[in-house]
Amino acid sequence: MRARAPAKLPVQDARRIPAHLLRRSQVRLAARAAYLVARRTAATLTIERRLGVETARELGLAELGLDARERCRYEPSAWHALRRILAPEEIGADDVFLDVGAGKGRVLLQALRYPFKRVIGVELSPQLAAIALGNLARCSDPVMAGAHEVITADATRFPIPDEVTVIYMFNPLRGAAFRELLARIGESVERRPRPLRLIYNTPLEEAALLESGLFLPLRAVRGRRPGRAWAEKTAIRMYVLRAELCGGDSEHGATR
Repeated sequence: MRARAPAKLPVQDARRIPAHLLRRSQVRLAARAAYLVARRTAATLTIERRLGVETARELGLAELGLDARERCRYEPSAWHALRRILAPEEIGADDVFLDVGAGKGRVLLQALRYPFKRVIGVELSPQLAAIALGNLARCSDPVMAGAHEVITADATRFPIPDEVTVIYMFNPLRGAAFRELLARIGESVERRPRPLRLIYNTPLEEAALLESGLFLPLRAVRGRRPGRAWAEKTAIRMYVLRAELCGGDSEHGATR
């Protein structure tokens, strides 16, 4: 699940904005809304029908009974988000994948196309976790039939499995909750030092991530949304654990 910026300008601010700038802002908002509708429709008509799954419909926190601060609504990653940032040949037979905020399981389905030893999703909402498990069970693609599990848990308290080597997240948490998640990752690395890659889609908490001292940036791809600013904001970035935290195995660690 991820956060979304407010779509409406406060009335008191809008009154101070020149009319032509306000119209331009309204056009941009309308274009974004149209883009999101088109993307969901394309996903449903093509990939989802072929696989026999449903991941496209967004759900607000109130609908899920989880209307809490620093938690984010359900909105799925793009169907090819993982492949854009991570090549299958970068994954070995001992790598384990974890999706934090797995939602309806769209990225788990993508991860099952890789040679991961195991694919894990952690999701706060029991409703979304049940949908994810159903999607994984119904998926008609035999390539997506690898070892997997979906755990219903609060990611801020969830002990990160010590065999995990790749973590994915689509902006699931903000503020203090995000920092708690980083603490859980740090605890796992302390228990078992190892190379670890973090893939962060729409990295709104990148400053907190880098300030944690755990990771260094490796590479990024721009988001595929209209407008340069929006595309940059919705980038997908990969980070690697600092080499000194990898326990002597620096294949996927980084140094300055």
